[in-house]
Amino acid sequence: MQPPLELSPPAPAPREVVVAEWPSKKICHCLVSTSASSEQRVWADLPDSLLHLIIALLSSFHDLLAFTGTCHSWRAAVFSFPSSIYAFVFPPLHLKAGLRRANWHCNTSYNLLSNYKWHLCDLVRTNLSLRRSAPRNTPNYMRYLGCSYGHLIFSCVEHLLLVDVYTCTKVKPPKLHTNSDCVIDSAILMAPLSSSNSCLLLFSNLFIFQWQVGTNSWTEYPLVSEHFLIQIVLFKGQMFAIDFPQTLKTISLAPQPNVQEVDVVWGEDIVVGLNYDPWLVVCGDMLLMVDLVDDLISNGTFQVFRFDSSAEPAKWTKMEKLENWALFISLDRRSPTFSCMNPEKWGGKSNCIYVPSASKDSDEPWIAVELGQAVYSITRSDSYILEGKSNQLESLWVLPSLVYGVGQ
Repeated sequence: MQPPLELSPPAPAPREVVVAEWPSKKICHCLVSTSASSEQRVWADLPDSLLHLIIALLSSFHDLLAFTGTCHSWRAAVFSFPSSIYAFVFPPLHLKAGLRRANWHCNTSYNLLSNYKWHLCDLVRTNLSLRRSAPRNTPNYMRYLGCSYGHLIFSCVEHLLLVDVYTCTKVKPPKLHTNSDCVIDSAILMAPLSSSNSCLLLFSNLFIFQWQVGTNSWTEYPLVSEHFLIQIVLFKGQMFAIDFPQTLKTISLAPQPNVQEVDVVWGEDIVVGLNYDPWLVVCGDMLLMVDLVDDLISNGTFQVFRFDSSAEPAKWTKMEKLENWALFISLDRRSPTFSCMNPEKWGGKSNCIYVPSASKDSDEPWIAVELGQAVYSITRSDSYILEGKSNQLESLWVLPSLVYGVGQ
């Protein structure tokens, strides 16, 4: 087995402060002998059209890192790649969260952010596990609110913090002043931090708070909703959310804040049983809902429904197979979900749903459940009752912020 490869992180954005120390070793930045300078120049002068074809063939995040580290022109080709993030066929990284044992308090759901550590594991190259730690100079007891575009989002009363999962750089939004009845429950970035129109949205039981990245103030909107929003996703330029009774809603901020229920009906082929909070997953040009149903006979199975907006009214249509897609869901619904086409390319399996382990001590950091297969028979553990939210950071799937520079 080869020793873990030490990688150099990308240069941080100007408004981020680097707080992590990095290895001194770097990726080899040339593909040929250093004595053949003319040949190196040939590699560097490859046209973007050819480099984009190579990018589309990358099968892992580490391949993307190696590509961007080759030379300046190759890195520039990555950031000029014309397709969206869903054009990539490599899977997200698995983030396994943990706490420094010396400072871990098992009797509280709040912990110092500086106590957190995590491993980033590539499903394609599992021997290349990257160890990361939260910034040490963050003494507050922070609550986890979500993860967007490669950034973990935390809060502590009026203090907010965004931490890059890969570089461990941080961004501090301005202080948020709210009344004592306002409980911030979840958060989402509307675009990568490197984007000119990036903003952070916070959702409470009473309001939506918006921070335009780079400004010094928050905008407050009343939230007209009877229930907490479980999950929020961006699909075809629109914000969709699902609440506790599995009601699909759309959220818009302009010209006036508006939370509207989507008139959608269910098909007749739904399995009746004990349902848990569902997941929304953007899968290519489809919006899917993944539900875990325990009917006390099948030992728990996943159901997947496709949102059909062409019907009148709109309809959730059950999918018997995912065909050549694989889905990635996390235990906490505020964490991002992903999809990947043709997972066999990197050693994965189509028609499967990948789930992180619910146990931090599990020998299997994740499982792959084929659609229609019993969940509990695979895990042999009742710890896979996938429900609820936690104030702590749980294991999840994530794509580092570097990936979202593509196509921007």
